Amino acid sequence: MKNAFVIQGGKPLKGEIIPQGAKNEALQILSAVLLTPEPMTISNIPDIVDVNKLIELLQDMGVETERLASDTYRFQAKNIDPEFFESPEFKAKGGGLRGSIMIVGPLLARYGKAAIPKPGGDKIGRRRLDTHFLGFEKLGARFDYNPETGFYKVDASDLKGTYILLDEASVTGTANIVMAAVLAKGTTTIYNAACEPYLQQLCKMLNRMGAKISGIGSNLLTIEGVTELKGTEHRMLPDMIEIGSFIGLAAMTGSEITIKDVHYDELGIIPNTFRRLGIKLERRGDDIYIPAQDHYEIETFIDGSTMTIADAPWPGFTPDLLSIVLVVATQAKGSVLIHQKMFESRLFFVDKLLDMGAQIILCDPHRASVIGLDKRVQLRGISMTSPDIRAGVSLLIAALSAQGQSTIYNIEQIERGYQHIDERLRALGADITRI
Repeated sequence: MKNAFVIQGGKPLKGEIIPQGAKNEALQILSAVLLTPEPMTISNIPDIVDVNKLIELLQDMGVETERLASDTYRFQAKNIDPEFFESPEFKAKGGGLRGSIMIVGPLLARYGKAAIPKPGGDKIGRRRLDTHFLGFEKLGARFDYNPETGFYKVDASDLKGTYILLDEASVTGTANIVMAAVLAKGTTTIYNAACEPYLQQLCKMLNRMGAKISGIGSNLLTIEGVTELKGTEHRMLPDMIEIGSFIGLAAMTGSEITIKDVHYDELGIIPNTFRRLGIKLERRGDDIYIPAQDHYEIETFIDGSTMTIADAPWPGFTPDLLSIVLVVATQAKGSVLIHQKMFESRLFFVDKLLDMGAQIILCDPHRASVIGLDKRVQLRGISMTSPDIRAGVSLLIAALSAQGQSTIYNIEQIERGYQHIDERLRALGADITRI
């Protein structure tokens, strides 16, 4: 029997909550420890399944790890066993974790070879890995796929800097290519590079290790190859998806919540996107304070037409928060069109919201029109299953605001991305139990 959450909804919450370290930054930063034989100390690591799996994978490869505090580890990748990548253990572990693709760039850079199983992970439509592989090929890697073993084998004994125009501004793709290029010979230029704060964090850390990366924060990165990298210390940013989720949670449940230590300047247009839904929030130092609100009204465009909220590569609105915006809009006053451009199956959880009484028209796999209920009609509690990480938390927020009892199954999906979420919500006064 798998775990589930049982939620008694409709209660306002109150208090302070501290966001966890950023999951998407963690997968990049932890992979980068493979680039140097020297010790690396990383803090604010989130205690979640995907990250813990990657730490285990690093240990299996021979990385010495020492846990210095609940969120801090010291890593040293002195003696790695390159043969480990051919093993069935690696196939079992690496195949179940999409983040395992992130170790390929550092391995190619430092050891000149790698092998990876075909990756798994979230069911949110096709997530291509072409960007990663095309980038490695441009740098001079050669590889072939063996359908019998299900492994990609890569030979990169002679990586050379080059000009790369990415076919999409993939965050993990950019990070992987950057990590491969820092130790390549000569200069690499990456255009249409992703420029998310997490990627900026990675580049700044690599520079502290001795890399020469310029253009950080723009979509044109220039990397002059160096021969070796040193160790360093690094602290991760808080998870902006969690911060957005908590803003949505406060609005839906009419709660007064303070989100602590949010690194406000790194949040881009996230706070303003929630303001466009009519949610009042204010910056207090480095915290976000959300007052208890009975109502919030969606803005219209200047000409009076319906507000559209769409995802876009950074500094646009992150696709990971569109599910949250969609749920929050169900109880707003007014209408909004949610346009999910990047992934084609991310909106398929709206059927659960319809069962709860929301008014949503799913136009196609990418667009949903939400007609806000303005809290005149509360959502009803139901039993449901979480399809992916972000939809799972959106459904959790819906359940906390709904009338009556909800049960959410498949919460393993939620826990891949959110640490101890039930305990942290209980601390705010939520009635949530794990069964």
